[in-house]
Amino acid sequence: MLHIARSVDVSAVRTDVTMEELKSVIQACKRYRFVCAFAMPCYTELLIKGLAGEPDIAVGGVVGFPSGADTTSIKVQTAREMLALGCEELDMVVNVGALKSGLRQWVVDDIRAVVDEAGEVPVKSILETACLTDDEIALGAELAVSAGVRFVKTGTGWANKPTKVETIRLIKKTIGDSALIKAAGGVHTLDTILAMMDAGCSRFGVSLRSIWTIMREVDARLGRLDNFELEAAVGDDY
Repeated sequence: MLHIARSVDVSAVRTDVTMEELKSVIQACKRYRFVCAFAMPCYTELLIKGLAGEPDIAVGGVVGFPSGADTTSIKVQTAREMLALGCEELDMVVNVGALKSGLRQWVVDDIRAVVDEAGEVPVKSILETACLTDDEIALGAELAVSAGVRFVKTGTGWANKPTKVETIRLIKKTIGDSALIKAAGGVHTLDTILAMMDAGCSRFGVSLRSIWTIMREVDARLGRLDNFELEAAVGDDY
């Protein structure tokens, strides 16, 4: 149980995220020591400033978010800007339409351009598995690994279907240990995280409301409940 927080990227990446919610992300990170925090690009610098002096909590940047349909040059420029701000990880949405069209080289080149720009900074490729068949998920995972990503990630959290444990198993079977797996989209409970860990997932992208619920459950199981409360009410998402 004690390692759950260090497998979580807490996120505030909906369209309607407010300043109060951003403050609550910072507060939650300082409370639970999540491994990384994400906001939309316009808020990323504020998130970095809010977590300054917390060396064990990284801030990540999103690239091509949420559609994946930006041109490669725009993705590279976004990656460059996020890195210049100080982001320590990049989560990039692949070109989902190109993947579904079977345009393998396009997909690989698009991902690799961001990986090359990132250098030693880890890149996670977001497949948006809710839009893909199992064959497309497997292909997307293979292409992402061939392009040099550190993680294959399931979704943005914007799709209308949650990530399933079976999808984690499929990706793990496809890529083995050649990259890590991050689940995002529909990760709402502690039991879901534990089941996905068993299936081979090592990182989880979770919205603020969901991670608050999950960590309260962790606290309860560890017998360490207290009066800590977040300051802001937040919206729900996948």
